Amino acid sequence: ESVVDILNRYFDCQVPAILQHGGEVLKFMGDGLLAVFPVADGEDDLPIVCGRVLEAARASCAAVAKLSWAGTDLIEERFRFGLALHVGKVLYGNIGGGDRVDFTCIGPAVNLAARLEKIAGRLGRTVVASSAFASASNGDWADLGEFPIAGFARAERVYGLVEEAAAGASAILPAPS
Repeated sequence: ESVVDILNRYFDCQVPAILQHGGEVLKFMGDGLLAVFPVADGEDDLPIVCGRVLEAARASCAAVAKLSWAGTDLIEERFRFGLALHVGKVLYGNIGGGDRVDFTCIGPAVNLAARLEKIAGRLGRTVVASSAFASASNGDWADLGEFPIAGFARAERVYGLVEEAAAGASAILPAPS
């Protein structure tokens, strides 16, 4: 399999999980993607939306766990991924120049999510969350510590799912039954 085939198989695990739980995939960036789950202005539905985000994360992890890498043990051994969950305000719209524009979102919330994904990799975690997401969701979170974040004045407290810690830091989460 080519790298492109592998990435497409991986994204085929992510995209349906995101869409089925009310999210939107805005952009593919190399081996990553940017997805958003819109929250109404009143924020009364924030815990509900965060719950959908967690369901999408679990579903995508379960789908990736089922991938078959026939004859490619090296890929399976090295194939790890991370999901960073954050909640915050973003600016969105068509951004670009000339005839080339791309609908996307920008802002500190997007940047923080990208930085958190890197921390997930360093910690060998599949799912990490910001303090804002952890406090807004009904997930069972373990405090993983405070980390300096490039481009941010303050360190961010990072959380991981307790169920992932119980299964081993690099275990992929099964979908709840």
